[in-house]
Amino acid sequence: MRKTDICILGAGPAGATAALHLANKGIPSLLLDKAAFPRDKICGDALSGKVVNELRRISPELPELLGQQQEALPSWGIHFISPGGHKLSVPFKYDYAPEQDAPAGYISKRVDFDNFLVEQVRQRPEIEFQENIDVAKYEQAPEGGFILSDKQGQPLLQAKLLLVANGAQSGFTRHVAGLQQEPEHYCAGLRAYYKGVEGMDADGFIELHFFKDFLPGYFWIFPLPNGQANVGVGMLSSAVSRKKVNLKKEMQQMIASHPELQKRFAKAELVDSIKGYGLPLGSKKRSISGESYMLLGDAGALIDPFTGEGISNAMISGRWAAEQAAKSIAAQNFSAAYLQGYDKAVYNRLWKELKLSRQMQKLLHYPWLFDKVASKASRNQALAETISCMFNDLDLRKRLRQPSFYAKLLFN
Repeated sequence: MRKTDICILGAGPAGATAALHLANKGIPSLLLDKAAFPRDKICGDALSGKVVNELRRISPELPELLGQQQEALPSWGIHFISPGGHKLSVPFKYDYAPEQDAPAGYISKRVDFDNFLVEQVRQRPEIEFQENIDVAKYEQAPEGGFILSDKQGQPLLQAKLLLVANGAQSGFTRHVAGLQQEPEHYCAGLRAYYKGVEGMDADGFIELHFFKDFLPGYFWIFPLPNGQANVGVGMLSSAVSRKKVNLKKEMQQMIASHPELQKRFAKAELVDSIKGYGLPLGSKKRSISGESYMLLGDAGALIDPFTGEGISNAMISGRWAAEQAAKSIAAQNFSAAYLQGYDKAVYNRLWKELKLSRQMQKLLHYPWLFDKVASKASRNQALAETISCMFNDLDLRKRLRQPSFYAKLLFN
């Protein structure tokens, strides 16, 4: 049976990023994926400024290389549309100038973006990339590490350290790491591709609509290259169960009957079927490592609870997993206690952000307050700029949790 030091399961953004960072350190790894690339991944397809920063950390020229791809559309921010129809626009970069600045973010179908990263992987001799490998069983080896087997129980290889980046439905996450899907920390989503949607933002802003009758869920429209759009809905699984919501029916009904959407989708055409997926939210801290393994990206439940963004956090976890893997290889220490360094690094980087997003998610239980903030910001440039800065500065964003912030809004 083949033996290797580091095996990475899943070649999405988390796994590919980890492999590339290890390669930059001169450390070989074996990267496995059950699919053959390019392959589709159901997602919102938005790549924020954090994604651009993580690409730059892998290699300085990667953001520009991504921008040269016809499949990547520059995006400069987010439009939040409140239950009362007020638009709160939050640029990814304050005071941006599209004609001279490098794009702060992009929108690219995951079939294209993931393949973009995999093409970087294919160029690195330190990475052995194997596709169409479906690992079905994980067994701890007597001398440490894991033995991986296929569906027939045939052993495939033995690894000292596993970087588990095989997504929201990871069998390893559930059956070995023991992380279960919790409805209060899990979001159900649907995605469809349309062409011909009218009224798309000239600067590629993505749209998050919070319709009164669909709270605490949201409806999104993300512009894509070639006149297409990623359209979808998301809602906490606990709310879906409690309210007995049929997400597909609700999504189609909103497009057909909401006055604004009805107008914008009048000539639109569905170019793909409506597909569902799950989002494990990073709204609570979990143990994302253990004896001889680390959980990356969606497998470690690191998705932003408010915006649903997962790609950047997946890449951040991949970078820190590579850092920890390098230390573990050097020390030949793969114990659960030693790998806790990964948990600390990831949550040191992300927890403030995730915690604040959780608080903002709870604002959806007070639609009148959300409406008030968006309404005032739409008429007050200074307030709009302040909130824009809050989304890009964690220390400023803390104000969104303070009752005094809303008291001033309500009574001034």
